[in-house]
Amino acid sequence: MPPTDSLTRYRLAVALGFATQGFVFIGLTTRLPDLKDRWDLSELAISGVLLAIVLLAGAGSVLAERLAARTASARVLRTGLVLVAGGSALMLAAPVWAAFLLGIAGYGVGLGMVDATSNMQAVALERRYGRTILPSFHGGWTFGGLLGAAVTLATADLDLSWTALVALVPLLAAAAAFLPRDPGTDGSGGAAGTTGPAIPWRPILMVGLGMVVFYMVDTAAQTWGAVYLDEVVDAPSRWVALATLPYLLASLVVRLAGDTLVERYGVTPVLRIGAVVACGGLVVVTAAPTWPVAVLGFTLTGAGISVVAPLSFSAAARIAGGSVERVDAVIARFNQFNYVGGLLGAVLTGVVGHDELRFGFVVPMVLVLTLLPLARWFAVRDVAVIRQDDPT
Repeated sequence: MPPTDSLTRYRLAVALGFATQGFVFIGLTTRLPDLKDRWDLSELAISGVLLAIVLLAGAGSVLAERLAARTASARVLRTGLVLVAGGSALMLAAPVWAAFLLGIAGYGVGLGMVDATSNMQAVALERRYGRTILPSFHGGWTFGGLLGAAVTLATADLDLSWTALVALVPLLAAAAAFLPRDPGTDGSGGAAGTTGPAIPWRPILMVGLGMVVFYMVDTAAQTWGAVYLDEVVDAPSRWVALATLPYLLASLVVRLAGDTLVERYGVTPVLRIGAVVACGGLVVVTAAPTWPVAVLGFTLTGAGISVVAPLSFSAAARIAGGSVERVDAVIARFNQFNYVGGLLGAVLTGVVGHDELRFGFVVPMVLVLTLLPLARWFAVRDVAVIRQDDPT
């Protein structure tokens, strides 16, 4: 189906969903030093909070798969946005520890639902357009994250409870006109895994490993970056969000150019060059003698790693093929790689860097280079190509 005005309208709505998720997520992660101080949390305790969010988000992604098999993913996306709104408000404004934990639960489940369904919507639109558009959707996420970081910088002197007003953004986004289910689909849950030939999970797994690497690096930078500037390189407290802001700006530029870069040069070279740039950026971070040098390192990292996630979802949907229900099911399950990477990036970085946070960033610095051999799997278009490429 060629692009039409209605597809453009849906594309803007889905981009808004991505932007909202980025806005809230970065709004929360750049407040981690404040939350750490409010509840007197150690690095290990922060790692525990992040672990809980990751596990709950994984559960939310599974829930999204089950619900999207019975109803339109647009409805599930709206439900997830409402949960994100309530959970984030409680995390920022909770007067007691129990309410804070309830906020973590609501935000975590909602995050997983929005993660899965926004990507379901994005790959459905990409199939209708017939060309690569996933990087620009994830650019919307990055744009929202930039706004979230900017709001944190602008409201650094406000009481933390007032920042709970960010919850209004996902509530408003829930009213957007998201892409409805195709008229030709029956909405039954059983078709997803059985329509057409068996789902080729091996190549999808290889692409998924690439996404694990992306989220390991991305979550480490966005979750621990502000803490790193605050505690390791002694940045002024009002500037700790600069660990995230230039990182996101570099990511946004590359993601917005990503559609064109992939069409012109191919997915494999783009990914391999990006992996080398990201590794170099993390070397700069771990060796940084001052906070401006560390900010430069985070910026290079964002530029290098930014297009891996959208190209992962695009490749997984293309390899899966088949009906909308089949692709939705694959995307929801594929989204679990996100949380494996989140565990490595958020939790492992904090655990390894418990005594010296510099050491925590060595983990993503080394593992990002695994994208060099994994990049070829992102260019696979069907199972026949896989068999020719790798007879085993």
